[in-house]
Parts: sequence; C-alpha cells; structure tokens
Amino acid sequence: METRKILVAFDFDHTIIDDNSDFHILNLLPNGEVPNEIKGKYNSRSWTNYMAAIFAYLHDIGIQPDQMINCMHEIQLTTGFDDLLRYLDQDRYEVIVISDSNSVFIDAVLENKVLREVVHTVYTNPAKFDQNGCLTLKYYHTQDWCKLSTINLCKGHILESHVRQRQQDGVIFDKIAFVGDGGNDFCPCLRLGKSDLAFPRIGHRLMKKLNGIKEDDAELSVKAEVHPWDTGHDIRKIFKQYFED
Repeated sequence: METRKILVAFDFDHTIIDDNSDFHILNLLPNGEVPNEIKGKYNSRSWTNYMAAIFAYLHDIGIQPDQMINCMHEIQLTTGFDDLLRYLDQDRYEVIVISDSNSVFIDAVLENKVLREVVHTVYTNPAKFDQNGCLTLKYYHTQDWCKLSTINLCKGHILESHVRQRQQDGVIFDKIAFVGDGGNDFCPCLRLGKSDLAFPRIGHRLMKKLNGIKEDDAELSVKAEVHPWDTGHDIRKIFKQYFED
C-alpha cells in the first residue's frame, strides 16, 4: 500500500544548530588553536581529512571521548528549531538530515535534545571512537560527478537517492522541502521541483548564491519556491500555511 508524505531535509551546522560542530570541538584544543602542521592539511574540496587530523591530535593530547561528547552537548539549537522539529514529528512528514559534519557529533546533539527519534535518517560522514578512544572519520562516499559539492558528500545526490529508496519502500513524497544555509546546500536546492520548497537562511552563503543566479542561467536556476528564514518559527509558519487542513 502506498503512503504519501512530505519530505523535509535539513542541513545541520548553522541550520538545526546555531553553531558549527566542527568549529565548536576546537574549544578542546590548547588555547583553541589548530597546530600549523594540521592547518597544512586543509583542502577546500575535502574538509573531512582536515577534521580527521584534528581528531587524531585531540586524542594525542589526552582528550577523552566523554569530553568530546560533552562539548557537543554545549551546542544550542537555532532559535525555534526545537518547536519546529517537534511540530514535524507527525505522520504526514518525514525528516532527514544531510550534513558534512559526522555521525557522532550529530547523534550526540540530537540525543541530548531528545530529538533523535524525530529524524528518520541521518546522512553524514560515518564516525566512531576506536578501541583507543580516538574519533575516526570516513567519507560518506567518494564522488566526482558534482563540482558544486565536496569529494565526500554530494547532498543533491543523497536527497534524490533517499526519494528513490523510499519510493521502493512504498512512500511517495508529494512535496520536498530543503532547509539549509551553506554553499554545499545549493546542489540539493537545484534538484527540487516546482512544487517543492527551498529554505535558505538569511545572511548566509546559500541565500547569497540564490540571489546571484542570473535569469538566463537555466542550468543553475532553482525551480522550487524560495522562502528565506531567520528562525525555526519562520519555517514552521510556512509549513502551517501550506500543509494544515
């Protein structure tokens, strides 16, 4: 039997949380400073390798897993997102997270806020503490097909794959909403159709990218309705307007 739903896909950093989880963990470094030898590992196409080096360094200086988890517990949700996510915890909606953070950080925050059960699936870089207590990190996937995305995570591909998989499960999405803030949230917005909704955070890179699209550039045009947001209350208001009977 076919089930019809509304899919709501969220970024994590600077969207669900009003912070960057990878930056927040730097508070555990001496004076919050990244050593120069690790700074040299930074590559704009793959942030993940850089963070893996930081996690290894944190382990080397004696930072324990519980300290890292407690650091994540300090992070606050973006204003209105507790109410928004709890509002979406109903049968008509399916909530997923697509993020270039990692599974340990995202689960730590959502579980601490008692929101993990609201989220159907988290798509992110898999992470775990090894037997020595070092946080290890892997790519979600390795991709070469999307120049808008990092090597390890194409959010648009993940969004479309989720829709296809759920269709095989008998779940059809009448509408898709994508909520994000960053440059890597541009790709999934391009995958949305005319009946879908894109929510770029005001004042952030995704909003600037959308504003910068030229009218005659069909390849980079967003078909979805665009609703800029500042808090979770703004997003909830739109959902109530569109979807409440």
